[in-house]
Amino acid sequence: MHNVVVLGTGPAGLTAAIYLARANLNPVVIEGPEPGGQLTLTTEVENFPGFPEGIMGPELMDNMRKQATRFGAEFKRGWVTSVDLNSQPIKLQVDGIGEVLTKTLIISTGASAKWIGIPGEKENVGKGVSTCATCDGFFFRGKKIIVVGGGDSAMEEANFLTKFASEVRLVHRRNDMRASKIMQDRARANEKITWSLNCTPLEVEATGMGVTGLKVMNNTTGQEEVIKTDGIFVAIGHNPNTSFLNGQLETDETGYLIVKPGTSETSIPGVFACGDVQDHRYRQAITAAGSGCMAALDAERFLESNGIH
Repeated sequence: MHNVVVLGTGPAGLTAAIYLARANLNPVVIEGPEPGGQLTLTTEVENFPGFPEGIMGPELMDNMRKQATRFGAEFKRGWVTSVDLNSQPIKLQVDGIGEVLTKTLIISTGASAKWIGIPGEKENVGKGVSTCATCDGFFFRGKKIIVVGGGDSAMEEANFLTKFASEVRLVHRRNDMRASKIMQDRARANEKITWSLNCTPLEVEATGMGVTGLKVMNNTTGQEEVIKTDGIFVAIGHNPNTSFLNGQLETDETGYLIVKPGTSETSIPGVFACGDVQDHRYRQAITAAGSGCMAALDAERFLESNGIH
């Protein structure tokens, strides 16, 4: 029987683990198949406070993990296959571990970027392919960039990237876009943004030094061409990692967990959520870490107020 189990080892889960361990709650942290979360896909992190020279994403996550371990957090590797949130204690079935019982649960399973699914894409993450403009835009100062997508996030990222890039080309496989009219109008009014609509991405071209181009097919003519570029930002959305919950918690229409405003409390008492699994707006390491702190403090107060600590 555990006081608290934390699911996920991104900035949110690891920050929660640090706070819980320092409160002598002996948290158990369950690592999924991608320890460290999305930050392990980022080469250099320059916007996390306290690192004036920047720090590599995997190194930052490793440091957080060591910090949590130092204070007594226990890490276990496994894949959560099912949960029963309405029982007390909460029951989790974890591949590789078996049944885990806990008085409180912190869900920090994050969100996974959607990928196009073309050759050269995942192989060049960190070498010119990115899913986060605010994380990586700075590295493309004065360069040519492609943004793939047709929703609000694609328009937002394209506009943001014009602060750095010499040119931003928006590639979308259809002529019509899902983005709201105001976001489309804003992008079209930006003279640094050019458009390649009705074009299907086929392959990311790269050398050992990084991305050199994106091969696309014109859906009207069937003609293929390579658009030369220094960077490709994939902006086709994220999937919150909540499917294992089987609808036991309240979510929004896209699957992100809903928390009570100003807290990390979900729709079930004793179950808390932090990080990108409940935040589709900011999606930054620092905001995830802050929400992890909130979840740890909320869980600690819950245990105290219910006399189970």
